[in-house]
Amino acid sequence: MWRYIVKRILTAVPIFIGITAVVYILMSLAPGSALDILADSDTKLSAEQYNDLKASLGLDKPAAVRYLIWLGDFLKGDLGVSYRSNQEVSLIISQRILPSLLLTGTGVFIAILLGIPIGIMAAYKPYTKWDSISSFLALAGATLPGFFISILGIYIFSMKLGVLPSKGMYHVSDKSIPDYVIHLIMPASVICLGSIGGLIKQTRGACLEVFNEEYMKTARSKGISEWNVIIRHGLRNALIPVVTAVLLEIPHIIGGSTITEQIFGWPGIGSLMIASINNRDYPVVMGIAVLIATTVLITNIILDILYGLLDPRITYG
Repeated sequence: MWRYIVKRILTAVPIFIGITAVVYILMSLAPGSALDILADSDTKLSAEQYNDLKASLGLDKPAAVRYLIWLGDFLKGDLGVSYRSNQEVSLIISQRILPSLLLTGTGVFIAILLGIPIGIMAAYKPYTKWDSISSFLALAGATLPGFFISILGIYIFSMKLGVLPSKGMYHVSDKSIPDYVIHLIMPASVICLGSIGGLIKQTRGACLEVFNEEYMKTARSKGISEWNVIIRHGLRNALIPVVTAVLLEIPHIIGGSTITEQIFGWPGIGSLMIASINNRDYPVVMGIAVLIATTVLITNIILDILYGLLDPRITYG
């Protein structure tokens, strides 16, 4: 197994380089630049100061050269400094990770707690009210855009009923736990709805296939309790697609939810990424790309390992 893990890690290295290179090139090809935005913010810049600023940011070099310089610094553990705030990129991102984990993690965790049991019940009792509920939630999660649910929630619960705040992570004058919770309810619910549909669909499909197998009928004929039949014999053999659906939410948790964070003014990774792209703050965008790419690659490696542990028929080449 260890040889396989090392092999997967070595395979992930060129993929990581490819992802970061593409992100860097796309940023370089985007209209405008960080230099233009910084120059616009200070109309007193002379031509000499403009050229000095360009050289100090390294923007006087071709994009390919700038990427290689960035990659070299990254390999030394240096993500660079923000063009806008002159802060270390690692510090900026570290300040935004916890809010994203709190928001997206809460929404996804609730989706898992609700989605998997609903999917199991829908498979156990197909074409009943449980199946109808699961189909409705899966359809709603797949078809209703996050921005629409967010705006609708703000209109109903903030503007009309006035029971939930529409923006921010907390009130400036009140940073108590209840205040965090009340600010968390709406955006976390939006994220939960967006994640629950896929979890229900994957769980229902996997369990429905397993529940019709002959060994399930054999287990029941031996007098084993229905609960043990479902959990020990049914769900255990349907774990691979369920675990896949759960673990694929990890990059979503780490990377934050861009649209939801923007609409609700949540200070997470998603809103930071949008602001950094708009400001052409290349070092911060690259730092976020590193975070998300690393999370995705590690998640895929963990999935491959879990597949072998859950199904002995899967061997490591």
